[in-house]
Amino acid sequence: MGLFYALMAVGLSMIFGVLRIINFAHGEFFMVGAYSYALIASYFGISPWISLPCAAMVGAGLGMCVERLLIRPLYDGYNSWAFMKDEYAVVVTFALSLLLIHLVDKVIGPSPFVGPSLASTQRIAIGPVMLNGQKLIAAGVSIFLLVGLAIFIKKSLWGRQIQAVAQNRFGSSLAGIDPIKTTTIIFALAGALAALSGALLSPLINPSPDIGSFPAIKSYIIVVIGGLGSIWGSMFAALILGVLESYFAVYISYDYRDAFGLLILILVLIFRPQGLAGQKGRDA
Repeated sequence: MGLFYALMAVGLSMIFGVLRIINFAHGEFFMVGAYSYALIASYFGISPWISLPCAAMVGAGLGMCVERLLIRPLYDGYNSWAFMKDEYAVVVTFALSLLLIHLVDKVIGPSPFVGPSLASTQRIAIGPVMLNGQKLIAAGVSIFLLVGLAIFIKKSLWGRQIQAVAQNRFGSSLAGIDPIKTTTIIFALAGALAALSGALLSPLINPSPDIGSFPAIKSYIIVVIGGLGSIWGSMFAALILGVLESYFAVYISYDYRDAFGLLILILVLIFRPQGLAGQKGRDA
């Protein structure tokens, strides 16, 4: 579960790290990915392994459209928008969230869809432990994607540009980096990762129009615990949250599983408000 949380939270953390805004429609990228995977595989008869990257491309395309049509006016004229950029981002992304939920509800319908499983065997035994085949494959894909993202951010030219824009948008533009192109890449990555998370869980969660609200809340918790804008902190926090929630659910009570994440968030805010990998600071 921590790996699934990480796929969602990393994109949200990248957006905040560069633009200092929270995307309240991030959960709907998850929902769009789950629906895209289920519909492409079921209605068009395409292999689930091909439907998976198709869902990622849908999420990436949606992210690019959101950046171009809704978010770019915020930072394209940054000096004039600076005093109200937070309010603008909250209103426009929240409105987009409601629009996508009701659009899917009216066009596709409120009934949940079930995507085909990537595993032919539902139960896999590893010694005395029984594992769900779909979850095991999804966890492996998640590890591959997160490792690939880490290498991309650290080693690639685009990754170094993302780090530069996150540190100083104006300074990076003076160094010849195009911040608009970089931000487009970030929204595409965030949309693709969230959509992949939804696609991987589609056979397990029966996606419905409002399915994105739950993973979105988890993502917000993880981003705060890991440290606002810290990609590595979000990955670490997601793994910690997934393990602790499962541990508490087994040994204390499954009914309060989701409440444990909020309890961890409260403890972090009390004892380390900047997050596990964040730094103390305050905007003037």
